[in-house]
Amino acid sequence: MITIFEHYGAGATTVGRRVAEELGLPFHPQAFSSEDLEAGPDAVLRSNAVLATVYSTMGGAYGGFEGRDVVATQQQKYDLVMDNNRAVWAEAAEGGVILGRNGAVILADRPNTVHVLLTGDREDRIARAASEAGITTDQAARRQEREDQVRAEMSKTLYGWDPRLPDRYDLVINTSRIPLDAAADAIVHAARVTTR
Repeated sequence: MITIFEHYGAGATTVGRRVAEELGLPFHPQAFSSEDLEAGPDAVLRSNAVLATVYSTMGGAYGGFEGRDVVATQQQKYDLVMDNNRAVWAEAAEGGVILGRNGAVILADRPNTVHVLLTGDREDRIARAASEAGITTDQAARRQEREDQVRAEMSKTLYGWDPRLPDRYDLVINTSRIPLDAAADAIVHAARVTTR
């Protein structure tokens, strides 16, 4: 089992798919796409009920606190965490590579699991994301700023940790310096030799 979190544009989908293919395991994408997060709270209300609930629970600039019932908000938070935990554990039972979803926290004590953080220089990540998504570098830069912040806020609000920090990962790979193929090879090797 491998969990991967990335700083936006670090190549997690490409690396994750390669690792899954090499190990003959399923690939489990992130719960929310870059397009979902780019749309913002107002657009999400019309298209993605779960993400709308996440934004509402996060409050502030995402969903507002005006007239909010604290008990209802705590129940929403609990329900979101429990639903995500069930989904991650179901994927873990199947094995494979999980992107995001707070897998490094949820599966922290699971044996034979490798937790990976992919990072890199901001400009490199923006250029890679623009190329992979077929968007302009200006749009990718806006996505990078928003997505890195929103994904971190989700994790802080729901799980009480910052996934951008390296302390919960077994491997931290800088894809500005390590090519994606070599990053995938390193993760495959780590998965094959892990003993915990």
